[in-house]
Amino acid sequence: MTTATGLAPKRADELEQLLGALTDPDNPTGASAVLAADERAEMLAAGEHLLHSYGLNAEFVPPDLGGRLERADHLAEVMRSLYRRDPALGLGYGASSLIAAVTLWTAGDAQQSEQAARMLLDGRRIAIAFHELDHGNDMAGTEFAAHPAPDGGLRLSGRKTVVTNIARADALVVLARTDARPGPRSHSLVLVDRAALHRSTAGPAHLTDLPRFATVGMRGVQLGGLAFDELPVPAAAVLGPTGSGLETALKALQITRTVLPAMATGILDTGLRITVDHLLGRHLYGGPATALPHVRSVLTGVFADLLRAEALSAVGARALHLVPGAASVYASVVKFEVSRLLLEAMDRLAELLGAHFYLREGPTALFQKLLRDLAPVGFGHIARAACQMSLLSQLPLLARRTWHRPGTEAPGDLFALDRALPPLRYDRLALHAAGRDPVAGSLPALLDAPWAPHHADLRAALAADHTELTELAAACEQLSPADLGVDAGPAHYDLVTRYVRLLSRTVCVQAWRHAGPGDFLADPAWARAALHRSTAGPHRPGPLPAPVEDTLFTELMARRDTGRSFGLTGRPLAACPPRAL
Repeated sequence: MTTATGLAPKRADELEQLLGALTDPDNPTGASAVLAADERAEMLAAGEHLLHSYGLNAEFVPPDLGGRLERADHLAEVMRSLYRRDPALGLGYGASSLIAAVTLWTAGDAQQSEQAARMLLDGRRIAIAFHELDHGNDMAGTEFAAHPAPDGGLRLSGRKTVVTNIARADALVVLARTDARPGPRSHSLVLVDRAALHRSTAGPAHLTDLPRFATVGMRGVQLGGLAFDELPVPAAAVLGPTGSGLETALKALQITRTVLPAMATGILDTGLRITVDHLLGRHLYGGPATALPHVRSVLTGVFADLLRAEALSAVGARALHLVPGAASVYASVVKFEVSRLLLEAMDRLAELLGAHFYLREGPTALFQKLLRDLAPVGFGHIARAACQMSLLSQLPLLARRTWHRPGTEAPGDLFALDRALPPLRYDRLALHAAGRDPVAGSLPALLDAPWAPHHADLRAALAADHTELTELAAACEQLSPADLGVDAGPAHYDLVTRYVRLLSRTVCVQAWRHAGPGDFLADPAWARAALHRSTAGPHRPGPLPAPVEDTLFTELMARRDTGRSFGLTGRPLAACPPRAL
């Protein structure tokens, strides 16, 4: 079958070919070089040089500022080429600058945005300094301060630690307290031009570099810190109105909360490929290990979960363009669920590999690095628990305004993954969805769709989901404000888990329904696998039904044999050059 090639821009294939075959031992950006850099706890220098020549930073800059950031889903697909080989390179060279950049595109004025765009297009870096170790994801507790100065500017004081690229960034976006009083208007975002400070004789004296924190994964990423001592910055360095820092951060980070987990699916793609290759070479009980029923079941289950993760993240990315007012919900869903799917799937692959997942040399050596580097997907940038809290607070209004009201079906383009998208409107992102949930609102219409009578099992599963959504709505409508805070009980957070499961199931069926003819996603076996893998219950779902498993396993092996990715796009991967005889 074909794959959804419309999901991938041509430049994703171009970057893949530039990076070369992962298994080529002579490739300076192949697995051998990646592992050697990881052992030295260094960034892959050859990779950074290649990405600078390619102009990767243009992927983070909107077209009206000279860049290529037209579609969030295309950005994720380009970055998967990096994450599938070296997540440290993906984060350390690019994604960290993206996190800072979206705050500028959201709240920066024309001069600030143009300045940031020039830096990025020149191949320089911008660091994001939001969180503080003492406060974790509680950004409202940030103590780093910006005090008014006699000259009308600000003086920055405090410490920012565990910040990616802070030592080599030309600029920083810093979250600072500008009002000692508590409340949502107590903080501002400040753009610090560190390159200009180094050109000033007085500048560096106000900054002290702090040592890197040692980490288990992402060893090559430069995670350092800075101590600020009354650093002077002009009043014009504030992004947006003073006091709007938390609001801007929460809006802008909806973009990165969506695309960063989407990028990380490339890690599982390679982890699955390493496992398949290893097991095909293992002969047990008279045949390859892949012939064993349990092994085959785990591999197809992981393949299905990879497709589920990419479908959910693709719809989340499209929501940023098509229904930005509801993106606060879908961004948290993507972060919460996609990260879970990836972490659990890699653990299942490690079980299949046995001791080989632990080795730091040999054909499976890259797996242990990928496993370590994947861990931050669950807590980096913002933790899964924080996403749960964000979703819990919105459930009652979603239940009242969407789940009980007909006629709230999402636009079809939201699920037609290869269709064009309108420009990304940063100004239309909202702190709360105000009860808007077009994805869950589309569930009732699925039951009456023309395809439903021909797939009775799928319709029955969706009917059960609709009943559960109705029950969930009734429970959520009973929640009081006291039930929605940080001290909410486990039973209330279970409501979030139920909602995320129902939403992801709806997304997968909608992706199947809207897939083009001949696309693998148009095969109902994929939809059946997605529903089976997301069945409610305290335990892992059992093996896929035999016909479904056969279809997915055949597709998995076909992609492996033809050198294509295991994700939604099924893109060709760079192949090893032929060896001279």
